[in-house]
Amino acid sequence: MNFFGIPDIYLVILGLLFLSIIMAIIRVIKGPTAPDRIVGLDTINTIVIVSMIIFGLAAGSVIYVDVAIVYAFLSFISTLFIAKYLEGGEF
Repeated sequence: MNFFGIPDIYLVILGLLFLSIIMAIIRVIKGPTAPDRIVGLDTINTIVIVSMIIFGLAAGSVIYVDVAIVYAFLSFISTLFIAKYLEGGEF
């Protein structure tokens, strides 16, 4: 138990997820096309959702899982709208 009573293994996992977010941010910035950037943003959203669930597991709180479910739903809907916009369709 190291940081706010969270075991060290969860801190290592959250640190690796943070590094994954950094790599996805690089893809969002450098991505040569708009779909590459959208995939990078969707990857960041997915990693944030996983991070919320891991943090909720480590903290022993169910509320983080509930927030992650709502965030996943909103992320999915926004990805659909962005894909429809890039395709040139009407809303």
